[in-house]
Amino acid sequence: MIKKILPVIFTAILLGSCSQEPQSISVSSPSKNNRIQIIQSSKGRIGYAVFHDNAMVLDTSWLSFDLYEADPIGQNLMIQTATISTHDDTWPMPWGEQTEVRNHYTELQLVLQETDENARQMELYFRAYDDGVAFRYAFPEQEGIDSLKILEENTEFSLTGDHTAWWIPGDWDIYEHLYTKSKVSEIDALSKRDHPDLAATYIPNNAVNTPVTLRTGSGIHLSFHEANLTDYSGMTLGVDKESLQLKSILVGSENRPYKVSRALPFATPWRMVQIADQATDLIDSRLVVNLNEPNKLGDVSWIEPKKYVGIWWEMHMNTSRWDYGMTKDTNKNWIDTGKAHGKHGATTANTKRYIDFAAANGIKGVLVEGWNTGWEEWIGFEDREGVFDFVTSYPDYDLEEVTNYAKERGVEIIMHHETSSAVKTYEQQMDTAYALMKKYGIGSVKTGYVGKIIPKGEYHHGQWMVNHYRKVLETAAKYQIAINAHEPIKATGIRRTYPNAISREGLRGQEFNAWSSEGGNPVEHLPIVAFTRMLAGPIDFTPGVFDIMLQEKPDNRVNTTLAQQLALYVVLYSPIQMACDFPENYEGSMAFGFIRDVAVDWEKSITLNGEVGEYVTIARKERNGDRWFVGSITDAKARDIVINFDFLMPNQSYRARLYQDGRNADYKTNPNELQIEERIVNSNSMEFFKLASGGGLAISLTPIEGK
Repeated sequence: MIKKILPVIFTAILLGSCSQEPQSISVSSPSKNNRIQIIQSSKGRIGYAVFHDNAMVLDTSWLSFDLYEADPIGQNLMIQTATISTHDDTWPMPWGEQTEVRNHYTELQLVLQETDENARQMELYFRAYDDGVAFRYAFPEQEGIDSLKILEENTEFSLTGDHTAWWIPGDWDIYEHLYTKSKVSEIDALSKRDHPDLAATYIPNNAVNTPVTLRTGSGIHLSFHEANLTDYSGMTLGVDKESLQLKSILVGSENRPYKVSRALPFATPWRMVQIADQATDLIDSRLVVNLNEPNKLGDVSWIEPKKYVGIWWEMHMNTSRWDYGMTKDTNKNWIDTGKAHGKHGATTANTKRYIDFAAANGIKGVLVEGWNTGWEEWIGFEDREGVFDFVTSYPDYDLEEVTNYAKERGVEIIMHHETSSAVKTYEQQMDTAYALMKKYGIGSVKTGYVGKIIPKGEYHHGQWMVNHYRKVLETAAKYQIAINAHEPIKATGIRRTYPNAISREGLRGQEFNAWSSEGGNPVEHLPIVAFTRMLAGPIDFTPGVFDIMLQEKPDNRVNTTLAQQLALYVVLYSPIQMACDFPENYEGSMAFGFIRDVAVDWEKSITLNGEVGEYVTIARKERNGDRWFVGSITDAKARDIVINFDFLMPNQSYRARLYQDGRNADYKTNPNELQIEERIVNSNSMEFFKLASGGGLAISLTPIEGK
């Protein structure tokens, strides 16, 4: 690590009274393309503005806090010291989009103190990176204050125009809304209330959730998010349509009048803005992970990126069910009356069928949902505490037999814990449940939090639940277990600090294609997700549907071509990737060869082209190997794309196996037409491809020995 403290040449100016004329300080990124201007008003307010290549991208924005039973913090502030330092190091990703990440920035630290009788102290840290800017607040130990209760954090982002935005509403409970494209002045989050497809939703303000991506009239892309969300409430961004300002609104609770309670000393999450001349640069940025602390778990070689299949899609297709058909006795214990409905999916026999398929195709994981008791009352019941038992199997599922059978075939069972948002029940059983997993050699679990949080009045994205999600990660790490969280708190780069945060949902996923009232995710959904939600971190989207027209669900379908389903394994990053369809829909399919071959852990990732909501092409090189994989997807517009293969090793030829839309492919009328061919390419090659409406392209590139 290289850290350099530069001379503070403006100290004498800043140590005066806050009643002086407004003063300013600036800090620039290493290449000088991004600059943060710090502003001190004559009334002692602290603000900032942001410039990209000397063009203002954020106008003067002010910073303050409203506190519970205490005066606000934000006026009468005097800058005591201002220190600029530079930092440049490289850290290893144990798994991820690349093997190493450079963390290079210039930081300004401001030490502030109120000049009135409160005399409270606060610090501000501003970091300027070449790919964006970030800042956070810190409250050091000080006399007379041992804690703060925050009513609201008033962080402003003053826009310079009515930019185009891709947004989902600032829902305190769920991120599974469709994205809307509109001008900032047209954002209407309140119109998204009470969506019939969402199990839990609460939208109290005209606000958006992050990441939210904007494009200015001059083509600059801005994406607003937060990093290192620790012991704090999630941040939504309120929208002022007239002033074109975004302003932080923290997620609250009905059980206390304040939104955050913290003992001193503490620091808030980072407030970050990615800045990019091209949309593709947003995807290649690692700003969110760079703003998190280094790995706290040490050796994490026990975390294994993998592909998996499992008992999941069949429940969404209504060919089987999660519940077994048990009832409760007078003591509220689950009992088998012998009258089970016979459609239970998680049986020993059915799991073995998936294990056999996985083993035959080199797939390392099998997810089993519905294996444990409690599914008869998992949703729709007000009192869900104590419903699920995370160690007791249904009568037709033998955990020991299944895990032994899998182990013999080189396959690992992936555990499933649906909490139904009965959080205390899960916390009471976590150690026992993870010890059971450890006993049977199960190294990962998919957790779920469907429904309203119990205790009533808490929300998925408030401080109380943020701390629960962190407790799950920390407890699981003691047992060497990786967490794939569904209905999660947003990804904020915490995977750097806790690499067992292997993946998460946090978006409108594949399952909505099976049962949503709109008939399926619109075709522009994933080209938007790549430039919004995916900027936050890995996505467990569960691609790989081959029965695109969904024979079991005539009112629903997947708005995709088969080639696009293959391309998603490269485009949508996750170190765990599911082949979600029925094994029988893969049997005998040449297309399944790409799923068998594609890697999930990468040495390098490069976004080759793309525009938000339209199309995107990404190339990734596997770790511990020489193969590359390329994925490209488009919206409803059929388009020609050009791929320059200059990312390949020079003086080396590659066999390119192409899985592309057939001549007459179309996501509406002919989704399954797929053309598979081979070409020889090298780093000098430039190839043209046609993407069908709603289509895609998947390529595997294997070096040819001796060429």
